[in-house]
This record gives sequence, structure tokens and C-alpha cells, in this order.
Amino acid sequence: MESSDVHTFGHELPAMFDGVKLAAVATVLYVLVRCLNLKSTTEPPEVVCQDTPLSRFLLKSCPMLSAEYIPPLLWGKSGHFQTALYGKMGRINTPTLSGVRKFLPMHDGATATFDIFEALAAHSTGDDITMVICPGIGNHSEQNYIRTFVDYSQRQGYRCAVLNHLGALPNLELTSPRMFTCGCTWEFEAMVSFVKQAFPQTQLIIVGFSLGGNIVCKFLGENRSNQERVLCCVSVCQGYSALRAQETFLQWDQCRRLYNFLLADKMKKLILSHRDTLLGMSCSSITEADVSRLCAATSLMQIDDSIMRKFHGYNSLGEYYEKESCVHFIHKVTVPLLLLNSSDDPLIHQSLLDVPRTLAEKKPNVMFTLTQHGGHLGFFEGAMLFPQPLTWMDKAIVEYTDAICHWEKKNDTHRVQQLASTFLESKPTHEC
Repeated sequence: MESSDVHTFGHELPAMFDGVKLAAVATVLYVLVRCLNLKSTTEPPEVVCQDTPLSRFLLKSCPMLSAEYIPPLLWGKSGHFQTALYGKMGRINTPTLSGVRKFLPMHDGATATFDIFEALAAHSTGDDITMVICPGIGNHSEQNYIRTFVDYSQRQGYRCAVLNHLGALPNLELTSPRMFTCGCTWEFEAMVSFVKQAFPQTQLIIVGFSLGGNIVCKFLGENRSNQERVLCCVSVCQGYSALRAQETFLQWDQCRRLYNFLLADKMKKLILSHRDTLLGMSCSSITEADVSRLCAATSLMQIDDSIMRKFHGYNSLGEYYEKESCVHFIHKVTVPLLLLNSSDDPLIHQSLLDVPRTLAEKKPNVMFTLTQHGGHLGFFEGAMLFPQPLTWMDKAIVEYTDAICHWEKKNDTHRVQQLASTFLESKPTHEC
């Protein structure tokens, strides 16, 4: 190579390196735009319901259901980021709650625990209303997202009762060889019964998050009497059918297989923290072989098959999922029911949303609301980078329940007026 060629090539090197840098930057930006879903537009939630006086009243009284949900600009349009942020920190600037913990013995020796937090203000209707809350998988009243929601609800005039899933509270030993399962309603029923007896004038709002949504909908549908004194029910980010969900949870699209592994690891640690109790009692259905299979498990399905289904004596995993899913009970719920999900929830496959959609199309008491963004229990709001302490989910639930309370108050007043009018019309008159 002649010296002139070498000199020319030497001048071209910086330009070549600049081109490589630009290509790398462009690639990174492209990946970020795709991963963060930055091209996605914000839209109002999709609302599916029948055209009834109640649904018209709710859509008029709940502007959040017809307005755009705007997540933080830089990362809020990614269901993965929303879910990861919720999973890592729960909420921002979580308030400290002051409540009373209750312990109730169950018929099988287990001890149900829940916390009661009194209202911090009068409700706008002037009535005594209690929110009865069932958290997500392995969660309890001390979780950040629960504390944020409870604090907001208290300030809006609601007493709150929060179930602590059996075995979920740290440093609280089990009193029987049984933990919570995806559809066992025993502890939740005990909490509801206690609230009804302790506060005879109160009316109930039922709220369930994720797995808790399955439990509360199943509870209400199991027995008609469970719906007495219940004004409405709200379910957030549940999957409706564990039998259908198990197939989708093994798929890699939307990284569900990875989430499955992470949730399984969390459940494994929780179960092993109660190993001595689960193995030590003579009435236990769990053996050392089951624990060995648990230690080798890499999915929730393997954990459910080796441990969870045996707490209630199910013969197979399919039977456990079939009997514990609310899909077979939810159609029996007659109180107003809000089913809330997010389209970009990486844990809930789109096919599972056919259940609430079909239900809302057929039943006048059901409203299905689907946001475009929000992830799994995320629903963060914020202008650019930092989310607000309160989420869209927190505010939307309370806005809906407030509307239901006012609807019932108005109808009660109307019924009283009708009864009074009927009484006066039927009262005999006497001539002087």
C-alpha cells in the first residue's frame, strides 16, 4: 500500500467510528422505544356494560372511566416497567397506618388474621361504610400498595378491614398445617362475618386485588347470603380461571414464563419459612417428598401440585384449579360488580379477558373496564419520570364506590318516600 493510501485511510477512521457510534445509539434508541412502548397513544379505558340506569349513572359520576389514563411518559406505557415498579417498591411515599389486628380461630385449627383501620373522615353520604379488602398472592395489610389504598380510602370516609393471607405475615407462626390458596374463602368469610357483627349498621364494599379478586368474587357467588349488606364489589387484575391461566403462564410471550419463575421463587421461600409447622403436625397432608418436589419447582403449577392442592385434599392439579376459580361462581353475583384489568398486564393473557367481557355483556350489574396501560397492579400516574403517590387504580376504585354509595342512598330515600306515600294513601279517613 502506498503512503498516500495509508494517509487517506487514516483520515477515514474517525468517520467510520462516528458511523458505528451513531448506529449503536440508533439501535439502543429503537430498542428503548419498542421496550418502553413510547409510540403507544393514551386513551380512555374501554368500558363494557349494558345500558341501564345504574350504568348511565356510574359513567356520569365516574369521569375517570371516560377520561384518558396518562401514565408517566418515559416508562409508564410499558406493562413490564409498571409491573416491576409495583413489585419492587409497591408505591411512592407510603403512609404509615394505625389499626387494630384481629385473630380468629378457624374450624380446622388455623388462625385467620386481619387488620381494621377506622375512617379518618365522614363519608360523603353520611353512612357507615366498610371496605373489606383481600390482597394479592402472599400479601397482607403491611404491603405498600395496600397501605396507600387504605390511607386514601380512610380519608374518603371508609373504614377498612384488610385480610392477611394465611402464612403471609412475617414472624407469625401457623397454628395448623395449612396456608392460603388461590380460592379458599374461609378466612375472608370469617373477616366479613366479624365486621358485620362488630358494626351492625355498616354496609360493605368488597375489594380484591389480583388473587384476592378471585377470592372475593368466588366468596360472593358461593352463597347468596354472602351478598347481604354488600353495596358492590371491585376486582382488580385477576385472571378469572386458574385452569385456563396455567397454560398461558408457561408461554414465553410477554415474558410470562419468567414472571412464573419469579413468583414461584417467592412462594417457595414463603412456604419453606413454615416448613416445621407444615411437616411437624400429625394431621398434616404434606410429606418430606412433597417438600423435596417444592425445592425443585420452577413454576407455580409445580408448587400448586406438590403443596397447595393438598391443603384441601384435591386429587389433582386440574381439580384444584377447577374448584378454586371464581369463573364458576361469578355469574351468581347480583350486587354491582366492577372488573378492572389492563391490556398490557404481562401476567394476564388476553384470552382470559373473554370471561369478564362476556359477563358484562350479559349481566346488567357487571361493568368491565380495560385500560390500555397499567401493567399488573401498577397504574402509576405522573408527568414524565417520577410517579405520583396515588395511582389511577386507587382513585378509580374510590370514585366508583362513592358513586355506588350515592346511588344506593338516593334509591333508599326514594323507597322510603314511596312507602310513606303508600301508607298515607291506605290510611282510612274519618269524617267529623
